[in-house]
Amino acid sequence: MDRRRRCSGFSRLAAPLAGPLGTALALVLSLLLAAPPAWAYLPQGNAVSDPTALLRNALPIEQEDLQNLQHRLEDTSDDLRAKRWNSLTGSVRRAQSLLAGSRDRILASFDVADRPAAGDLLTDADGRLQELAAAAEAQQRDPFLAARREALADIGRAEALLVGPFPFTIPAEFDALPRLLGRATVRLTTTKGDLITVVDGYNAPLTAGAFVDLVQRGFYDGLPFDRAEDFYVLQTGDPKGPETGFIDPATKQERRVPLEIKVPGEAAPFYNQTFEDLGLFKAEPVLPFASKGTLGWAHSDKNLSDGSSQFFLFLFEPELTPAGLNLIDGRYAAFGYVVDGLDVLEELTADDGIVRATVIEGADNLRPHA
Repeated sequence: MDRRRRCSGFSRLAAPLAGPLGTALALVLSLLLAAPPAWAYLPQGNAVSDPTALLRNALPIEQEDLQNLQHRLEDTSDDLRAKRWNSLTGSVRRAQSLLAGSRDRILASFDVADRPAAGDLLTDADGRLQELAAAAEAQQRDPFLAARREALADIGRAEALLVGPFPFTIPAEFDALPRLLGRATVRLTTTKGDLITVVDGYNAPLTAGAFVDLVQRGFYDGLPFDRAEDFYVLQTGDPKGPETGFIDPATKQERRVPLEIKVPGEAAPFYNQTFEDLGLFKAEPVLPFASKGTLGWAHSDKNLSDGSSQFFLFLFEPELTPAGLNLIDGRYAAFGYVVDGLDVLEELTADDGIVRATVIEGADNLRPHA
């Protein structure tokens, strides 16, 4: 009997990915590898695949000017790939005008106590935009990328200051579960090197909370990657011994975390319902499986609420997972992204494991229960 069966929808499917999910995956891959005209009939994938951009977009804020500035800079990627330097120069100049014209309005949206810090970040961003314009005019790709990365980092830090109180109430039926009321940064030290991850409690508080709680308990230290499907998933979290999940020392029972997925426009996540259950066949979650290194919470294919400790790292390239066909969005909960160490992730196999997991920022956002 597969001892991982209850905590992993992937491991319940006989390797390699047999059963309904495996059949569907094989069908999707066959479509993707078919003749080029087939691409015309496939929905376009998520245009945003950078993990830091996904995290910026997932912040529970509304500041149109600042978010328009962010998206304008992110949208320069296509022109940069095509080396359309005149278009890039024009885009950066428009971004500079947008920041200059809306600066006062942006600052007015911050709490009074946060305005000095926000003002400093906008000033820094303006300086980065000047560097960006110079790089575009000189047609220098690497300086352009570096300046854009720093400008977006300043904008992201400013956007984070706009987050107010936790944006929704978690259902009372989950009061006993830990929850992350914000974000946390976790270092996964593996046998091949470090992965730096950001987990998002704004959109998956129970899933992120269970993960951070287990990290702080040292639960993942020394665990192997017990399932590795090339170009698909790398999974861990199956504890040593006969158990398949985390046994809460207070209750002596396996702690179970519900399937938790938030959809744009909804006030709170849906719990223990897939997109198929909800009739949301074309929906995309706030935290999509759109980036290599997306963190996903494992559950069995027969019980959406039996996830306990096992999680996986999504390995598909986003180009191979177009919207509506990636088989994961709406079926599993994403709760964060690898933001540094993707070169390490590419080297990891089932022969590797987690040496140590450490919360390096955001531990104060964890609450042990309601």
